[in-house]
Amino acid sequence: MKRLIVPAVLGWSLTVMMTFSVAAQANSLPDFTELVEDAAPGVVNISTTRILPSRRSPSFHGFSNEDIPEIFRHFFGDRIPMPPSDGAPGRRQERQSLGSGFVISDDGYVLTNAHVVEEADEILVRLNDRRELPAELIGSDPQTDVALLKVDADELPTLELGDSDDLKVGEWVAAIGSPFGFDYSVTAGIVSAINRTLPRDVYVPFIQTDVAINPGNSGGPLFNLEGEVVGINSQIFTRSGGFMGVSFAIPINVAMDVADQLREDGRVNRGWLGVMIQPVSRDLAESFGMDDAIGALIADLDPEGPAAEGGLRAGDVILEVNGEEVERSSVLPRLIGRVSPGMMSRSCCCVMAVRLLRKLLWEAGLTVRMKAVWPSVITKRAWVSALVKWMRKPASV
Repeated sequence: MKRLIVPAVLGWSLTVMMTFSVAAQANSLPDFTELVEDAAPGVVNISTTRILPSRRSPSFHGFSNEDIPEIFRHFFGDRIPMPPSDGAPGRRQERQSLGSGFVISDDGYVLTNAHVVEEADEILVRLNDRRELPAELIGSDPQTDVALLKVDADELPTLELGDSDDLKVGEWVAAIGSPFGFDYSVTAGIVSAINRTLPRDVYVPFIQTDVAINPGNSGGPLFNLEGEVVGINSQIFTRSGGFMGVSFAIPINVAMDVADQLREDGRVNRGWLGVMIQPVSRDLAESFGMDDAIGALIADLDPEGPAAEGGLRAGDVILEVNGEEVERSSVLPRLIGRVSPGMMSRSCCCVMAVRLLRKLLWEAGLTVRMKAVWPSVITKRAWVSALVKWMRKPASV
């Protein structure tokens, strides 16, 4: 009898322990229910309509252009005579698209992606309470894929904005949007990487996540566990056309900087150096005597650009901008882009070769000349107004 009791007790104990283990794991997972309840009213659905030019396909005795018998094409080629038009207008064609967005101020300003409202003739914002309001496009910035809309409404529910610079890899995040038109769908995941640079989006340090994002999610908010918006869901990497575990969001700090400029000026101003850059490889770093392969190597530059007029030359390696280290060449465009007109910062583009040269000359008991230059005002796209300290590497070094 005792032999039967012992195995039974052991089995019961194991069952209890496994139950408590599963419960503990469940308790350690994040609960998004409160977040969704609080945030959903500030998320909107955005539908756009693009009116295409009306076209009326001419026909030849009942045949469309594609169905004209080959015998006629043999004699007339592509210049087949057509009967006179009866003057009736063609059928109006419309192209519709769906996206998401969120309210950033109670007086009706809405943030979304630029590609959601691109070339739209009509923009309709649908709120959580099912009201549908026409929206005005205040401005859009294709470089960052951010657009600012305005609807005629007051006392709208708004979302709390967080600080995207505080995001950590591995942190839980959630998205609310309208994938495939299914309103207020919630998906969750973790931050897979930060400061991700994509080939055609050099001005945005993307947040990479594994949150499921699909068509219709674009423009919707990305939340941290505090219920704060830390990003705008923008795009996915896919080979199938659907979600494959890699999605990208625009940091909210970048988006709000753009939104503020769009609200004030209707456009975005960015700094411009006028250089072509390339990565600093390990071989190049060793040839320059650098300990690490960091910075951006100037391969070429506009002879009339700020960099040329400031004294920078091809072959220089830019290590810092405004005190921020240029770890990779892909970081430089967004650092320069953040230098807005009128910004009076003691900015410094430090050249590694000069640091090494200066050290060698100091060891030889010589001095090195330092020069400070104000770049001239450039109005081609945007211009840099920042103090640039520089020293150029002589051709002999």
